[in-house]
Amino acid sequence: MTMKLYQFAISHYCEKVRWALDYKGLNAEIHSLLPGQHVNTIRRLTRADSSVPVLDHDGHIVQGSAQILDYLDHTFPDRPLTPANPQDQAAALAWEQRLDDEAGPAVRCYSYHHFLQRPKIVVPLLAAQTPFYNRILLRLAFSRVDEIMRKWMKINEKTAQTSSQTMEALLTELADIYSTRPYLVGEAFSRADLTAASLFAPMFQPPQYPVPWPNSKRIPKAIQAWLAQWQPQLQTLEKVYQANR
Repeated sequence: MTMKLYQFAISHYCEKVRWALDYKGLNAEIHSLLPGQHVNTIRRLTRADSSVPVLDHDGHIVQGSAQILDYLDHTFPDRPLTPANPQDQAAALAWEQRLDDEAGPAVRCYSYHHFLQRPKIVVPLLAAQTPFYNRILLRLAFSRVDEIMRKWMKINEKTAQTSSQTMEALLTELADIYSTRPYLVGEAFSRADLTAASLFAPMFQPPQYPVPWPNSKRIPKAIQAWLAQWQPQLQTLEKVYQANR
């Protein structure tokens, strides 16, 4: 059995899949790609979209974090992440879809809006786990990289503000739920919990995450202030992460 994961180390959607693989005790060759340069590799695999993560299991290609979790549960049913109970299953999938659609883009937009203003900090994050020369390439082309990323992900002051509000609403709701029960759905850890904790992980920077997190003093002041304000809610998700990662 050969399993390969094509990813960005910095991507929180890729963290979903890394976590799922670890949770199930599965080994995969990790192929970390440089954003931008990844396009040809991924399109060659998928014959379509260039987004990551992409899983290659003995030539069977699965793209997208939710689809990969579906595939892993179907192919490797031990330690399932999808509840068996139909009602719980529907609830878990609904939570995952909502978090993928709302939390993932919001965390990404808000964080990049501020970090893209700090090339020396963000370049090592974008190039993590790729050959050392990619840092040099990114630094040389950073103005263009900044322009492309902002255009592609619609990142600006207004969208960053909206993203912070989205994160705050979700964090409030999630913290309220976890204050009354240990899991978002049912009586066991599921893909709903995994998705919530992994997509917010860049905001609490766990050591298991494979990127060189900056020293706290180098984090942009706006993010420092936001993190200080929302630390209690983030700690709730950090506990979920540390208990199950």
